[in-house]
Amino acid sequence: MAIYGYARVSTQKQRLNRQITNIHTLYPGIKIFSDRYTGTKMDRPSFQVLLSILRPGDTVVFDSVSRMSRDAQSGYELYMNLYESGVDTIFINEPHISSTHFRRASEQTIGSVGNDIADVYIRATNEVLMILAKQQIQLAFEQAEKEASDTRQRIKEGLREREAKTGLKTGRKTGDKLVVHKKAERVSKIKKYSKSCYGSNSDVEVMQLLPGISKNTYYKYKKLAIEQYNTEQQVG
Repeated sequence: MAIYGYARVSTQKQRLNRQITNIHTLYPGIKIFSDRYTGTKMDRPSFQVLLSILRPGDTVVFDSVSRMSRDAQSGYELYMNLYESGVDTIFINEPHISSTHFRRASEQTIGSVGNDIADVYIRATNEVLMILAKQQIQLAFEQAEKEASDTRQRIKEGLREREAKTGLKTGRKTGDKLVVHKKAERVSKIKKYSKSCYGSNSDVEVMQLLPGISKNTYYKYKKLAIEQYNTEQQVG
């Protein structure tokens, strides 16, 4: 039986230190897998490696349920799949939904008494207790998904405020094509092609894709592109 840890942040600029410290404080020396990847996706490289080596009797420790998944349905399904495979999950910040507690709850059912009528009620009570326990788990993942959704909404609002201040506006009227401001178009291209954002091109190479732009204007637009990029990377 092995114990592993898992830590996750959404962007390269966020730090894993706090999560790793929290896990090692309770479980010193255990191997910790980590990703810089959105929690709404399951195809995280290190997480997939971890899942591939887990065996019945093993345990995975997370700082919180949101580090496992920020998608309610896939998170709950993975939780139950691990549980049914004999793998325990521990959530430091939400200990009440750790599968070790869920496993104990499932084992501590009320025993039958040999009376047909009473035993019907006992079985029903046991089923209700299990349903309530599962609902707690589902609620935790739903809350993690809601937090991710709220973050995305805050980012959208922040982008709208920035557009209002900088003039980087896009809009669509009924029956009209999307109108993109020239400044916004250039910022968008810098964000797309620059290695400081989503691309792999140097500043000189990106400027060649923007004929007529001055060096000073380019760097002014690049600063806006990086701000937008960093904001977009905060989801997760």
